[in-house]
Amino acid sequence: MPTTENLSPEEQGLVDERFMRAALDQAKMAAERGEVPVGAVIVAGGQVIGRAHNLCERLHDFTAHAEMQAFTSASEYLGGKHLDQCTLYVTLEPCPMCAGAAFWTRIGRIVYGADDLKRGSGRYRDSKQKGLIHPKTEVISGVLAAECGELMSSFFAAKRK
Repeated sequence: MPTTENLSPEEQGLVDERFMRAALDQAKMAAERGEVPVGAVIVAGGQVIGRAHNLCERLHDFTAHAEMQAFTSASEYLGGKHLDQCTLYVTLEPCPMCAGAAFWTRIGRIVYGADDLKRGSGRYRDSKQKGLIHPKTEVISGVLAAECGELMSSFFAAKRK
């Protein structure tokens, strides 16, 4: 499997954008199906090993977030529950539930697009509730943030009409 180790910051940025576009494709699928448009992919060694989008409406399950579905898919692929050599790309900042699940998977990196100012896990990182994100997990925010945010805004604007 190809790896993304030893890349320059510029090269890593291009890799992150490439995989965020794959997450955006998942988010667009969610929107087409009436789901909140959040998409996620999990990458190991430069290869997508899990992909998902929100399925809360379809499954009648509030826990069927894109990240949760992607964790399950990647764990199945790897045959184990630890994803420490993997990167999660997700179009929206993970909520506390998904951040907690990421903690338990020991995911190596989380790369997300748009901030979630109401329900995002970032606001917990600096509070007394430390530990939502594993201390060894690297978090990168803002990758294709405008595109990710616009998809979310458009979806909810259409819902309000």
